[in-house]
Amino acid sequence: MTAPGGLRPVLFDLDGTLLDTAPDMVAALNRLRAEEGFDPLPFTSLRRFVSHGSARLVQQGFPDAEGAGYERLRQRYLAIYREALVVETRLFPGFEAVLDALDAGSVPWGIVTNKPGWLTEPLLATLGLADRAATIVSGDTLPERKPHPAPLLHAARRIGRDPAEFVFLGDAERDVQAARAAGMLALVACFGYLGPDDDPGQWQPDGMIDAPGELLAWLAESAAAGACP
Repeated sequence: MTAPGGLRPVLFDLDGTLLDTAPDMVAALNRLRAEEGFDPLPFTSLRRFVSHGSARLVQQGFPDAEGAGYERLRQRYLAIYREALVVETRLFPGFEAVLDALDAGSVPWGIVTNKPGWLTEPLLATLGLADRAATIVSGDTLPERKPHPAPLLHAARRIGRDPAEFVFLGDAERDVQAARAAGMLALVACFGYLGPDDDPGQWQPDGMIDAPGELLAWLAESAAAGACP
């Protein structure tokens, strides 16, 4: 797989876009439920909440928890997850070839996630991605998080390109909102953690892809159409 020349640089969301982290994140929640004396919840019912992070997952796992009790559970969840970050987590199928092609074509790519850096950094290092990404912006890199545009703009500055040149690929409405506010093209990863009530077409993205392998073709079509400066 070869990346054509003239492609826009790409920024990726992490959970549910670049990486399939749901198996490990759901497993951590069910380990916490076991500690608290509850039966496990089915993976299929929790997968769609993974892109919304630990807060949403713990809320789903313990709907009656609130206040200090909820925060205790959330902190314990994070500790359990940190101990088993990369058991089943992998790049979504097809992404290794896409990243190889982007690297071979000298197309810059980076990661912008709401996941905190103390989880993001060891996760990417373990998978061999930390040194490949042109930049990594975590949820605690700046005071703002997506859907605020600041993390995307910060990533563009680090890479040294105009924000208007970038495509941002994500699987949540906040990703589209952040890309729009940053002046970037917004592309939806429909293979990610969308729920049955999600309608990405209503988010008004610039495009949608059903598999990672479609990204290069979408970028090439965008360039051919004259969308790339």
